[in-house]
Amino acid sequence: MNTEALERPLPRPSAEDYVGARLLEALIEARLALEFLGRGLVRDAAGKAFQAWRALLAALLRLELDKLLKVVRIDEERRWLMERAVPRVPTSRMMALSKMLSDIGHTGLLPDTALALSLHDYQYNGPDPDMALSKFRNREDAAAAVLEMINEVVRRIEELKPRVRWGGELEEALRELKDGLNKVEKS
Repeated sequence: MNTEALERPLPRPSAEDYVGARLLEALIEARLALEFLGRGLVRDAAGKAFQAWRALLAALLRLELDKLLKVVRIDEERRWLMERAVPRVPTSRMMALSKMLSDIGHTGLLPDTALALSLHDYQYNGPDPDMALSKFRNREDAAAAVLEMINEVVRRIEELKPRVRWGGELEEALRELKDGLNKVEKS
């Protein structure tokens, strides 16, 4: 797996290759989540699965920016979308941003984003039998949720392939991730 892509500077959100860079980031983060699961590092895997989802949301926000700007009526909110939401995808606004994307046709984002945020909580708080700080009582439940999140990242990225500039690096990252998922599912 080529993780060097995670260390490259991101293109500006206005650049044509921004969406592809974010999709590549999502695939690599998801692959790292699988590796961490294989090593028994469930909290680290949860964090990587969250980062994969966040990168996917950034790609979707940029891909759909023109539609989103037509829906948003307030100039300040438009500026925030372009200057803050697309490049940063603030954790505190992920649900609202997912709702906006759902409203323009990306159905099912809200429950997936809720799962990603639950994985984010698990990364910091670990298993919680009382479910006060984390939505996962044990590491097995969290590991299953990580796999579900990774599968959803793969599914959504495959849906986007016809709409983005798809190159060899993206194809290779997707193939590696799917191979890794197949190995986990067979074991």
